[in-house]
Amino acid sequence: MDATRPTLPCPFDKIFPSQLKRDDDFFMWQAYNQAIDAWRQDEVPIGAVVELHGEIIASAHNQRDSTRDPTAHAEILVLGQAAKAIGDWRLNEATLYVTKEPCPMCSGATLMSRVKRVVYAVPDPKMGCLGGAADLNALPKVNHHLLITQGVLAQPCLELIQAFFRMKRLEE
Repeated sequence: MDATRPTLPCPFDKIFPSQLKRDDDFFMWQAYNQAIDAWRQDEVPIGAVVELHGEIIASAHNQRDSTRDPTAHAEILVLGQAAKAIGDWRLNEATLYVTKEPCPMCSGATLMSRVKRVVYAVPDPKMGCLGGAADLNALPKVNHHLLITQGVLAQPCLELIQAFFRMKRLEE
């Protein structure tokens, strides 16, 4: 993040769904809230959470600009937090929720962490690698395959991402 440039105000509010129904929508709203945190820090608004046995064990958002780290994507950060939380790099029973289809790096890390399932909101036909531009999960010789669910809360997540980039273009 450039200290001389003001952060764009985020016109979106966080959503706090009922704790009583912990379904895909519930966990995706938590990832969405992480994406709003990213926007408020002038980062691309992508958020992620890892769920294990109905509980969130990790949450993160993009931090590439603020850390000046090209690997500081929401998925990479949240997978590292989740592994620390359970004391094992194998996240076999966990589900990753992310607001946009993971890129090649994040798709690879997701496969390597052996999460059971990935749920993403917005497909990415340019860089997504779990069915968008490519599908690493479909490689025949991979020793682990993910269960994939796409499109959960796609519209609000897409609107958030599009609004961010629309405002960025206006700023320039």
